Amino acid sequence: MNDAVHSRLAEIINKHESDILKEWLDNQRAEGTLTKGLEADVQQQSREFLASLKNSLRQGRSDIMAPEWTDLRDLLTNLSRNRMQQGFTPSQTGTFIFSLKQPLFERLRKEFGQDAHGLAQEIWTATVLMDKLGLWTTEAYQKTREAVIARQQQDMLELSTPVVKLWHGILALPLIGTLDSERTQVVMESLLQQIVDTGADIAIIDITGVPLVDTLVAQHLLKTVAAARLMGADCIISGIRPQIAQTIVHLGVELGDVITKATLADAFAVALTRRGFAVQSIKT
Repeated sequence: MNDAVHSRLAEIINKHESDILKEWLDNQRAEGTLTKGLEADVQQQSREFLASLKNSLRQGRSDIMAPEWTDLRDLLTNLSRNRMQQGFTPSQTGTFIFSLKQPLFERLRKEFGQDAHGLAQEIWTATVLMDKLGLWTTEAYQKTREAVIARQQQDMLELSTPVVKLWHGILALPLIGTLDSERTQVVMESLLQQIVDTGADIAIIDITGVPLVDTLVAQHLLKTVAAARLMGADCIISGIRPQIAQTIVHLGVELGDVITKATLADAFAVALTRRGFAVQSIKT
């Protein structure tokens, strides 16, 4: 696209801006993306978009990644983020741009009249530009959603690995679900931080809720135990069910001198003993 084409598009948009805006909003309303609760915001966004589009077109460069298109890109990025948070789909978000084509093409047709060559060139120019901006909008939506999902996954990982203080100097880390490399890192960081914060010297890692223990999971557990020892805390692994014990033996995994117990209660009793306490029943 050359400078003259850019300049003409900007002039046409400026000349018919009010009509283009009205028809564009009608199209968005027909697509269901202009609801009553959002109408004022969408009208403002549409006006700002046309103003920014004219300004960028007047700069004479077709590359929407060029500096003169920064304001328009930022506008579309913020719009995509807001629409994602409001529950719009990627298609509905992209419609903000694509619904502008029809009113824009109609004004081009009227401006060029019988000049078929000029009309075809302008329509092609506008099509390529709108498609680029539409794709940018959709990609911005996807990136925003991926960032939200990644943050939620991280939050869920942290929530799924709570470190509980059972007694003075005794921590418990109940694990539920699959233990992979990413989660092991979170588990390790949470446990080590609590060891530092509480000064605990015994940590119980309970795997009752871990459905499968294979070689990889066993290695993850051993890494966590080793890291805790470097911080001055010994670990007890509880929740060793018969099938898990058989699996560990079958795989040839060496747990070394790590204490293992069938239940969390058994592990807690061992931890209390090592701390110099004993649990006794009180007869009434």
